[in-house]
This record gives sequence, structure tokens and C-alpha cells, in this order.
Amino acid sequence: MKCSIEISMYPLHQQYVDPIIDFIKKLRTYPNLILETNGMSTQVFGDYDKVMIAINSEMKQVFLNEHKVVFNLKVINSHLHEKPQF
Repeated sequence: MKCSIEISMYPLHQQYVDPIIDFIKKLRTYPNLILETNGMSTQVFGDYDKVMIAINSEMKQVFLNEHKVVFNLKVINSHLHEKPQF
């Protein structure tokens, strides 16, 4: 089953940029994931099981390395990588 996930990460300290960039770079190392990033969130596309394993693993590492951080995820059971043509 394909899925699309939108992730926003909010480290709760003033030096928040580097942990976010590190998290995105680590997700990019997974060959079966498609990532798109903008100023508000990162979208991850791929096979549900592979996407969830990758996100779970990398979120756990962030939780172990950061004092306080919030993740906000939206998950849909569909591949929404295509952009509509209006």
C-alpha cells in the first residue's frame, strides 16, 4: 500500500534549524522514500511499511538526542506526490 505523510518538526529551543536539517538528511538516506521539502514541512511518499519504519527510526533518534521536540504528522493511504494541473 502506498502512503503520503506530511511531517513538521518543532525542536523547542532557539537552535532549532540544525536538528530539522539533520532529520531530513537522514530520511533522504532511505532509497525507497521520495521526499519533498519546503519551508513549512516535509512530505514523504512510498510504501507504507517502509515509510513508517524509516520515520519511526529517525524520530526515535531525535527523541533520544533532543531535550524537547514536537512532531506533527498527517498520514494518508494514497500516493499524493503528483501535482494537480489546474
